[in-house]
Amino acid sequence: MSILGWIILGLIAGVIAKVLLPGRDPGGLIGTTLIGIAGAFLGGWISTRFFDREIANQFYDGPTWLAAIGGSLVLLIAYRILFGNSRERR
Repeated sequence: MSILGWIILGLIAGVIAKVLLPGRDPGGLIGTTLIGIAGAFLGGWISTRFFDREIANQFYDGPTWLAAIGGSLVLLIAYRILFGNSRERR
């Protein structure tokens, strides 16, 4: 899969994670894409490290998508724990 494929996977995974976990998060298309891409890497690492499941290098592989979405959710939750109160309007 090319770098463009990984960026698209990250964007879609980030959007799905935001839909599953709505709220105030780092906004915009760039923030969603970065969280999705980082989440894809995190999910892939968790999948190979702890579940002994290699991530396929194919765009349409279900476990790859689940790992990317799961990693994005983990990053969104971590972001809210660390910076959740700093984004509130006063």
